[in-house]
Amino acid sequence: MKAEYKVSEGGESGSDLIDGFLKDLELQGKSEGTVRDYRTYVSRFAEFLESSESSVSFEDVGTRCLRDFIAYLREERGLSEKTIGNYFSGLSSFFEYLKFEGLVDGNPVLPVRKRYVKVSNGNSGGSKRQLVSVEEMAMLVNSILNARDRALVVLLAKTGIRRNELSAIDVSDIDWENQSIRLKEKFREGKRSNLTVFFDDECARVLNRWLGEREEWLKGEDADALFLNNYGTRLKRHGIQYAVRKHAERVGLHDPENDDLKDKFTAHCCRHWFTTHLRRNGMPREHIKELRGDSRGEAMDIYHHIDKKELKESYLAHIPSLRL
Repeated sequence: MKAEYKVSEGGESGSDLIDGFLKDLELQGKSEGTVRDYRTYVSRFAEFLESSESSVSFEDVGTRCLRDFIAYLREERGLSEKTIGNYFSGLSSFFEYLKFEGLVDGNPVLPVRKRYVKVSNGNSGGSKRQLVSVEEMAMLVNSILNARDRALVVLLAKTGIRRNELSAIDVSDIDWENQSIRLKEKFREGKRSNLTVFFDDECARVLNRWLGEREEWLKGEDADALFLNNYGTRLKRHGIQYAVRKHAERVGLHDPENDDLKDKFTAHCCRHWFTTHLRRNGMPREHIKELRGDSRGEAMDIYHHIDKKELKESYLAHIPSLRL
């Protein structure tokens, strides 16, 4: 018999909301394993809500309820921190769905997950750079009202380029027809091999929105630069870092008082996010290396070039959506 959880304020039962969430995951192209696991996580959370004294609905879930659920998973079910982290990844995705459907105002899981759930990055040898989820990146981007800052964060996340590479981009470097950007030749002399990066429709929209306001920032100098500072000149590396950290701190992803990398969110975290989530979405390793512009160290790599059309198709098939 199908379990029926507490009816939501909108009239839908909890089980109907879970069914809608699972269909949404399938529409996003999530794997059968992900859909199966997320069904388990959210259904068990629903059972926990139903068994609580106050019988909380999904719409009423807050910090206290989520903290109680963590304690339940640790103390009564004896689950590992890694498994608890998986539970909260599923719950975060579920509440992002409810937010998208207009059933909740925000995602209550994100701050609780960051504060109480230990996320393992597979590194037992010390601190490692923070990796945020797709939901957290979407939350960060959607919180940014400034068109320039939103565009630069999305571009960093969707292309994986470095700050100095982004700073040097001119408006004329953008190929709108092919949705690609040609980075400056000078970067070939350093760490970068491939100079072409692609962007998707989401990134195109936020870039166009910024370009619509960019004229107001021009002061006569650096008229070619894609990103400008408040003085109308080219936005440099430190300005990019400041913008990223400012918005990340506001939403709780960056702690300026903590020296631990896990509590810092910098521009390079966008490159880390880009690489990791392309890999998790199944992109071939050689395609990721090409998009990152990694140096070709082996003789075979030097003579092996991936077709640009193939690379773009692979990119569009694997880059995460931020629902912008």
